[in-house]
Amino acid sequence: MADKAILHVHNTEGLPVIEVGAHEFMCIGAEPPFDHPHVFLTFGGDKQIVCPYCSTLYVYNPELGPHATNPPSAVWKGSSADVAA
Repeated sequence: MADKAILHVHNTEGLPVIEVGAHEFMCIGAEPPFDHPHVFLTFGGDKQIVCPYCSTLYVYNPELGPHATNPPSAVWKGSSADVAA
């Protein structure tokens, strides 16, 4: 269950901005099978970060929980078994 230890976020809806409650998370692009390589992103001291693969802008929102996003639909609820090898 290591795939559930860190928040995985997708932008299947093509949203311009996704708010994230975690300092560190994985961007998977779109939901499988249309995902890009899963990339680990961290805000560090910044409040926003852009995914280098899909160009989604992520904004840190401390009011969200560590496994929450705004919109909530951006949280990927699948597992690593859903991803093609």
